[in-house]
Amino acid sequence: MAAATSVVVLDRGNNTTCTINLHGATVVSWRVNNQEQLFVSKQAVFDGKKAIRGGIPFVFPQFGAWTFGPGHGFARIVRWNLEKSPERLPSGDMEAIFSVMDSEFTRSMWNYPFRVTYRLILREKELHFNIGVYNPSKEHTFSFNLLLHTYFKVPDVRRCQVTGLHGCTFIDKTRDNQIFQEGRDVVTICEWTDRIYQNTQPEHIITNVVSGRKMRVQKYNFPDTVVWNPWQDKARDIPDFGDDEFPNMICVESGHVSSPVMLLPGTAFEASQILQVM
Repeated sequence: MAAATSVVVLDRGNNTTCTINLHGATVVSWRVNNQEQLFVSKQAVFDGKKAIRGGIPFVFPQFGAWTFGPGHGFARIVRWNLEKSPERLPSGDMEAIFSVMDSEFTRSMWNYPFRVTYRLILREKELHFNIGVYNPSKEHTFSFNLLLHTYFKVPDVRRCQVTGLHGCTFIDKTRDNQIFQEGRDVVTICEWTDRIYQNTQPEHIITNVVSGRKMRVQKYNFPDTVVWNPWQDKARDIPDFGDDEFPNMICVESGHVSSPVMLLPGTAFEASQILQVM
């Protein structure tokens, strides 16, 4: 059982740490000056099988329901390799690199060779994510979705505002996947929300996160931003999510999900995200 829950800790000093569970390479904690920035449900299951409810699950190669395997793909439920153990960079920042490649298990759902690398750098008030997806095949192209399903911890989601979505079209999963356009300068949440915003700005600011601060999300090669909160009724339907926890989280997720990435033989796709406590 110990193996299923093994974690890797990046410790920058000054009570600034990041903890990654090798199950799914899920970031389960990011503390800045000892303040937790990520939400993990009290009901989250750490059995090395189920996806971890909270933190930053890694969604690949499928976003949403999937005919061939688990919803949101298999990357968040397989054990990743620690490619490079935590190491202090000359800047004082801490770095670790994780990777996953095809196996009998992944090929049973998605019959392609692939390799994903996931590089995390913990800075003083920032967490950097660099992702590479490689297609080692000589002849087969594959397509995939990719998303960092970030759960931010907030005192009250109703007081959060999210910038960088004005004028974007979005697919509203709460209204039969109809497409709408966002007219608001800042997006607020006061009901069940599940939207895929398309061609979003490369930067979002989320107000009123932990201790009333702001969180900056910067992204590269992630054209979509998913905004999600299950609200009261849907929270009750999620077994590994507390019925009363919905006010304390907001998901603002950088991804490439409204259209797939097509990856030609022998090529690579790269994307990155920076989270910064302002």
